[in-house]
Amino acid sequence: MKKRIWGFAFFSLACLAMPWEAAAASYSPFMTVTGLTSAPIGHVNFCRNYPSECNLSFNSDQAVKLSKASWTKLIEINTYVNDSVRPVTDEEQYKTEELWTYPGAAGDCEDFALLKRRMLIKAGWPTTALLITVVKEKNGNGHAVLTVRTDRGDLILDNQDPRILPWDKTPYHYIKRQAALHPSQWTAIADTR
Repeated sequence: MKKRIWGFAFFSLACLAMPWEAAAASYSPFMTVTGLTSAPIGHVNFCRNYPSECNLSFNSDQAVKLSKASWTKLIEINTYVNDSVRPVTDEEQYKTEELWTYPGAAGDCEDFALLKRRMLIKAGWPTTALLITVVKEKNGNGHAVLTVRTDRGDLILDNQDPRILPWDKTPYHYIKRQAALHPSQWTAIADTR
């Protein structure tokens, strides 16, 4: 397990160590958000079921300072959740099209993201840096990931890929994510890549 974690760490840190200035013309390590948009219905219902996790408001927006310790914790939690939760659709598990909740032994993409977010918050990470994000896969299907906002850029924790990657190194088209200061609200993402 430790070899696996450090292998992912080496690969991902290599991605993060790229000279941002050299790639500045075609790459931004941070997503561009363009304003408020509608929340996914699954998240609206999640907020009804878990109001204490959504009825929040923050005065300051904090990103995570990426250090060796924070990077290690990020890898540990991402790996733990990806390895502990069996992927299954809401239709298979709950006989409903969309249900956002914390997974037990099984869950779908947003359940993975919610659990990773919860575990990172319990580990002391700022809520404003941990944003559930909706993307489109290459085949057009919707998917949810966790965006972790750091001082080096936006990183993606995904149940379909064990690596932690910069947002623009993933195969997705980014649609929207939670608003950092108001977790019940959502902001549109301008993904012009």
